[in-house]
Amino acid sequence: MGIVGHSSDGASLGFPSRLRTVRLDGTPVYRYQQRPGLPPVSVTRFDTGTAHADLPPDHRHAHDFLVLVYIEDGVGSVVIDGAERPLRAGEVHALSPGQVIGVTSITELAGSRAWAVAFTPDAVPALASVSPLAWTHHPLLALFAPGAGQGRVPETDRATWSALLADLAGELADPGRLGAREAIAATLTRLLVAAARLAPAAPAPPEPLVEQVFAEIEATFREPVSAADVARALGYTPGHLTTVLRRRTGRPLLEWITERRMIEVRRMLRETDLPLDAVAARTGLRDATYLVRRFRNRYGVTPQRWRRAERAWP
Repeated sequence: MGIVGHSSDGASLGFPSRLRTVRLDGTPVYRYQQRPGLPPVSVTRFDTGTAHADLPPDHRHAHDFLVLVYIEDGVGSVVIDGAERPLRAGEVHALSPGQVIGVTSITELAGSRAWAVAFTPDAVPALASVSPLAWTHHPLLALFAPGAGQGRVPETDRATWSALLADLAGELADPGRLGAREAIAATLTRLLVAAARLAPAAPAPPEPLVEQVFAEIEATFREPVSAADVARALGYTPGHLTTVLRRRTGRPLLEWITERRMIEVRRMLRETDLPLDAVAARTGLRDATYLVRRFRNRYGVTPQRWRRAERAWP
């Protein structure tokens, strides 16, 4: 069973995504393509017999967003980071950004059914209010922590999981109606709470060097610092820190600096009326022109259009 896939334009199974980059080993990495005015979350219910039907048999890929998968019925397996992971009815699987999903060596039983939820953490208010550098160890994302990755829902709770996922799908089908944004956020939060309760009681401790890097980024991202500046401050080469972060978090150093800045840009666009020059100056970006170029490359729209769409929500 392939858990999530992408067609040639980067979108499949209802997930709006596009190709972001291709790693040196040829693995494509897909980015969540947030649509203006809509929350960065998508959900789909699919039959595993048809999942990845549009992909070549050797298609390996990764995402820069999170994916939560609930196996409603059936059994099978999937290859994650080179290791085969069994899939059984009632299991929940958490796929973190950067994990490589293989579609080779897969076994499945026809008729298996599963739900998949793709989202970025800022779709949840409790996560949007904290630095993205702290997302990896937030209690709501406990199932995504290193050493976790999967849990099993008790039979008595499985109907509740199916109902929550159906509710989320229903709200996302008409996201413009009154209260939809709040309902989507609340339902996704309930799912993450339920998933976190399935995680091991003692998750693996964070990597000390990663914590140091994140602390340095948090302290300096509002200034025009580069990956080399962060590495120099910690006494390492940019190449070494990039390798460590890519292995531990799925993203290189520069992408984490950019991610932190873009989250702050979006917060300021949503919560303030500051002109783009002021937003750029407060987020370590050179000027409004550079901000617009980076924002459009990341989200597919201009900051001005994104701001208007966010404020047009009921």
